[in-house]
Amino acid sequence: MSKINVTLQLNGKSVSAEVEPRTLLIHYLRENLNVTGPHIGCDTSHCGACTVDIDGKSVKSCTIFAVQAAGAEVLTIEGMAGADGKLHALQEGFREMHGLQCGYCTPGMIIRAYRLLKENPTPSDAEIRMGISGNLCRCTGYQNIVKAIQYAAAKINGAEYKEAAE
Repeated sequence: MSKINVTLQLNGKSVSAEVEPRTLLIHYLRENLNVTGPHIGCDTSHCGACTVDIDGKSVKSCTIFAVQAAGAEVLTIEGMAGADGKLHALQEGFREMHGLQCGYCTPGMIIRAYRLLKENPTPSDAEIRMGISGNLCRCTGYQNIVKAIQYAAAKINGAEYKEAAE
């Protein structure tokens, strides 16, 4: 099968690789570009472990071909921290609020939460739960993930995180 050159902006840098037209974006990222943050979880678009941000939208990278992302701006977990290594508020929130256990869902969860906070900087508990509903976690029970996203929202908005009384 003939190959096609796919070029895109990945975490702020132009990248390019030759792939078969049927190559899924998740495989292009992991196998061609060695970007292993997005995980292959289910190959059916149910779990969200492969979530990336493409041109300002959360996308499960197992659902599109690499050629469909040609020319796009793609953000993965690898692009979240600052150039100086300082964690993004979401990464810090997941660490501080214990928003992960095994960590398999975490890259996709953080990328989805990133887009959620761009769309709604001050989400309620219910809005966070709805916003991440396409990303499954088998370990945490979600409570600490919600707290982590609330923590990040507060930090991004210049406020101090105050845990709600339960």
